[in-house]
Amino acid sequence: MKASRIDLSTYKRKEHFEFFSQFDEPFFGMAANVNCTEAYRFCKQQNCSFYAFYTHVIAKAINKIEALRTRIIEEELWLLEETHVSATVLREDETFAFSRIPYHKDFSIFQENMQREIEQVKQTEGLNLVVNEADVFHYSSVPWVQFTAISHARKFKTDDSIPKLSVGKMLEEGSEKLLPISIHVNHAVVDGLQVGQFFEKCEAYFKIE
Repeated sequence: MKASRIDLSTYKRKEHFEFFSQFDEPFFGMAANVNCTEAYRFCKQQNCSFYAFYTHVIAKAINKIEALRTRIIEEELWLLEETHVSATVLREDETFAFSRIPYHKDFSIFQENMQREIEQVKQTEGLNLVVNEADVFHYSSVPWVQFTAISHARKFKTDDSIPKLSVGKMLEEGSEKLLPISIHVNHAVVDGLQVGQFFEKCEAYFKIE
């Protein structure tokens, strides 16, 4: 894991960090329908995976925002150089396992990484747990539900600061296609401003130049 320790004495959110770290539940979440019309059309034209494309958009947006790369590790703050995707993978027997998909800013490389990891994980049994992996964000797709909100199972006795992302079933409004995206973050390291920036970046990256 490549990361640099944040000096808490000069951290501009020191008081916020200390305040929200005392909460029994410091996580908060938001969900929004993000316009993905151009990206969906592009994927159909290029015959590429829309799932891989929107996963890359989300990973790219997260990696652009420092707060979403900040982790609490043994009561210290660390800034990750890069964060990767810990996605759930559904098997044919209707069980799922966790994966680790290396992030790359180039979509074609990321898609190759994703396909390779999914194929490998599908051949395994169990959850495929990786303990103490901080340089990821937790990610799941729920393509059966056009959700407006979602919650997550969590361990409350740990310093969990890993963002949790979920994507729902795409919906249509007229000629536009919208993708439900949910994000849950620890308020000790992330504020509503950064969550708003995340959604803005997703919307921008879904537009094909």
